[in-house]
Amino acid sequence: MKTLLYTLAILLFVTCHVSPVTLSAQTPLKPYNENQDVRADLKKAASQAKKENKHVLVQCGGNWCPWCIRFHQMASGAKQIDSLLQADYVYMLLNVSQDKKKRDYQLLGELGYPNRFGYPVFLILNGDGKVLHIQDSGILEHCQAKGYDTTKVVTFLKMWNVRAVDPATYSIK
Repeated sequence: MKTLLYTLAILLFVTCHVSPVTLSAQTPLKPYNENQDVRADLKKAASQAKKENKHVLVQCGGNWCPWCIRFHQMASGAKQIDSLLQADYVYMLLNVSQDKKKRDYQLLGELGYPNRFGYPVFLILNGDGKVLHIQDSGILEHCQAKGYDTTKVVTFLKMWNVRAVDPATYSIK
């Protein structure tokens, strides 16, 4: 009987300390800047990429998109992906409003309509801000788990870095 009372007391203590109020008080991850000047940020990222001989990886999405948050968390949390991003890319989040009436469809058109793939969607830009590639995120997802496949993401990043698209990389010396 004492064991039962002791167990119930512990369960009551744990339940009180992990209540819904405690959990909801935590702030969710919001990596996208919802007040972003997208055009200025794109120019800045392209300029930085040009100076550093890198490409720009633009992740289009928003804080309203769970798959966008998952990719961002993986990009900053998986060492291999983070090191590839640091070495080869200027990584930029492009906020897309959840409210479709507030989206900049002119900019999306200028970028090749990446929104046709849903969100997140990835753009590879060169140092001049020219779109080199638009990547649907669906093919980067893990086939058995809810998330992204790091091997697929690493392959994608390696196939679109500056060296990979430079014809000199493939010339006979």
